[in-house]
Amino acid sequence: MDDLKAIVSKNIIYLRTNNKMTQLELGEVLSYSDKAVSKWERGEAVPDAYVLKKLSALFNVSVDYLLCEHDEKELKAVTPHRFDRRVISLISFLGTWTLAAIIFGVCWALDSIQWIVFVYSLPVSIVVMIVLTAVWGKKKTNIYYISALVWSVIGAIYCSFLQYNWWFLFVIGIPAQIIVFLSFRIRIRPKK
Repeated sequence: MDDLKAIVSKNIIYLRTNNKMTQLELGEVLSYSDKAVSKWERGEAVPDAYVLKKLSALFNVSVDYLLCEHDEKELKAVTPHRFDRRVISLISFLGTWTLAAIIFGVCWALDSIQWIVFVYSLPVSIVVMIVLTAVWGKKKTNIYYISALVWSVIGAIYCSFLQYNWWFLFVIGIPAQIIVFLSFRIRIRPKK
């Protein structure tokens, strides 16, 4: 059993550090405390099957990979996913703006210039980024994206109704921003 603890410990340490995550970040993704992650990495405990499954999905390895010893060559074969995530994020973001440009082009060809399409593509692209960061477990950065979403939606509505001068919409944004901030202060108790 001690051998298994040491093997799992070494693999978790390697995967976590290779993906530039702290123990606290890994714990938050798994809904465990950083103390639990520390115990696993010191070889004092082995994560249960549910956590091993979540780790394998997070780091894109098999559960068997986590439980078996590897030489340096095998360890280096597992690369971090940060670059892939950045590329996917960039493609998604640019895809949203490309779609907006296509819609604008079609409207222009039909002799109806609709510049507001670009205004609304900003909140849409922010929603895409919120979804991607939530999927990849970087929930801390979502506070910035959600704040940007609130203000971009308010700005888009304001731009849609410029003739009415609805400046008070920006006043509504202040309590909305406070709600976003307070909602991110709510913590789920990590398992020990």
